[in-house]
Amino acid sequence: MNSFEEVMVVGLTGQTGAGKSTVSKVFAGNGFAVINADSIARLVVENGSACLAELEDFFGSSVISSDGSLNRKALASIVFSDKRKLEMLNSITYPYITGEILKQIRSLSADGEKLILLDAPTLFESRADDFCELIISVIAHNDVREERIMKRDGLTSEQAVKRMNSQLSQQFFIENSDFIIKNNKNLDNVYAISQEVSDKIKEYYSLKYPK
Repeated sequence: MNSFEEVMVVGLTGQTGAGKSTVSKVFAGNGFAVINADSIARLVVENGSACLAELEDFFGSSVISSDGSLNRKALASIVFSDKRKLEMLNSITYPYITGEILKQIRSLSADGEKLILLDAPTLFESRADDFCELIISVIAHNDVREERIMKRDGLTSEQAVKRMNSQLSQQFFIENSDFIIKNNKNLDNVYAISQEVSDKIKEYYSLKYPK
């Protein structure tokens, strides 16, 4: 739970390949300020960062490209084949990511934003759900997700399945969320549901913080 006065942070998470970006766009269009944790994850490992140095120390120079940047494909090939190494990656990066999330929440709050959507694929794993008053999870059928991941990231079926299997179960998302949005193939339906959920949250906010 966040402690920012009259600011409501809503967490958006779910299964990889389920299509969170579609839901995020609807919320942005409905007046929510959006913090994108994927963008933050890229920010904290920029050239010369302390986080990148820690990753090199643990995983070795093979995860660093010739220009000094993070070699994401090399790192992915290591961590998605070894659960222990994935856990180590998370333990290194999450403190930097959550620190930057808090910084951005403070900045948006100072700018007068009251409704903030935290779009974070690893919301629960990073403990960023502690900042959130409500949580939305997006889920989809496994075959739909696999197809989307292969197309989005240029992966083989085997690689896509490894990424899917590295995540929390669908049941976990269902049991630990306030809203569940199913995003299989009908985009119009997803837009409508996302609009409905965002409207409900805005109504909830207005009742909690009446002007």
